[in-house]
Amino acid sequence: MKLKYFSHSAFQITTNSGKIILIDPFLSGSPNSPAKPEDVDADFIVLTHAHGDHLGDAFSIADRCNPLFICVDELAKYCKSKGYNAHNMHIGGGYNFEFGRLKFTIAHHGSMTPDNIYAGEPAGVIISADGKNIYHTGDTGLFYDMKLIGEMTKIDYMLLCIGDNFTMGITDAVKAVELTNPKVAIPMHYNTFPVIEADPNEFKQKVEAKGFNCRVMNYGEEIDL
Repeated sequence: MKLKYFSHSAFQITTNSGKIILIDPFLSGSPNSPAKPEDVDADFIVLTHAHGDHLGDAFSIADRCNPLFICVDELAKYCKSKGYNAHNMHIGGGYNFEFGRLKFTIAHHGSMTPDNIYAGEPAGVIISADGKNIYHTGDTGLFYDMKLIGEMTKIDYMLLCIGDNFTMGITDAVKAVELTNPKVAIPMHYNTFPVIEADPNEFKQKVEAKGFNCRVMNYGEEIDL
């Protein structure tokens, strides 16, 4: 299985069977993404919430690929209203898909579409495939139930925001790693806009000082899990 980081909170998971899962594909609007929507394919698109920097280019990608959207109920209904296929879920619920299992977690944030439609609760997501558990926190502040998440599911890779202002900053993100206890922490949601400037290497140093592993992924980098 492979994990690719485009920038901001946009990731691609490619399973051993060749299924492609996109998470929050904000590409054309990101100054750091080396990929454009036309460069990306998808069998599934997972949306943690509906803000423009997460919904991103999902619809233009879907126009080419006809993927299945996976998101909380209100956002799934919004996707269906635009003519796309979607699987409705909600926080705390899990479901077995062709690629593996997916479960939504809480996230402390907001969720409204670019055209000002309320899109339900924001979420984090745990994707379990090919023997690995990947926890994408979505946009969120720190919350103590991250400890419970880590106790119930042994997280291999935790993708977590560090940019502050809208989400956790570095200090809170380090604590989030302590609570969740993943095998590897990967920072995201930073340096896209001036207001969320953060140094991922500072995060890495602080995480490693606590005894955890951290991988700072370059924009466009793909790694084997």
